[in-house]
Amino acid sequence: MVVLNKIYTRTGDSGETALGNGARVAKHSLRVIAYGTVDETNATIGLARLHASGESDAALARIQNDLFDLGADLYRPDMARDGEAGHAPLRVSAAQVARLEAEIDAMNAALKPLRSFVLPGGSALAAHLHLSRTVARRAERHVVEMAVREDVNPAALTYLNRLSDWFFVAARVANDNGAGDVLWVPGANR
Repeated sequence: MVVLNKIYTRTGDSGETALGNGARVAKHSLRVIAYGTVDETNATIGLARLHASGESDAALARIQNDLFDLGADLYRPDMARDGEAGHAPLRVSAAQVARLEAEIDAMNAALKPLRSFVLPGGSALAAHLHLSRTVARRAERHVVEMAVREDVNPAALTYLNRLSDWFFVAARVANDNGAGDVLWVPGANR
């Protein structure tokens, strides 16, 4: 259970923060940058949800919850010592990745194949989903960089990779199943 009754603690005033295992690290550490960018991705989804409804909004809500799971996963290092604190830390699972893949496949089934790259835009929802896609890609790059030096749950990395694909396909759906996609025209402004 999370209890937040005091928002500021002053413990980070020197530029350090605590991780889920109690270790203190610089706020510019790769791990903090990675889970901070996951949080940023989640904030962009909040903007997208202002334009979503029905199943689209419900799917985005599920993803927002997943991103809190992912942030908790990245917040707790020491994969080899899982469970030492008396309980297993929260980790992103293969089932969460599989759900994203199933949703991508279901959305993509109604779309015509692309013959050009898509520019971010179209409907307001699609534009926000493209923003979410690019921020998710940045989060993925940070997690990949961190994984070179530290243990990372492989499902967390896979989830981020699938998530940007999910946003891309969902943006096409939000653009009238691709009919409203803004297509790239190479060299159009020479």
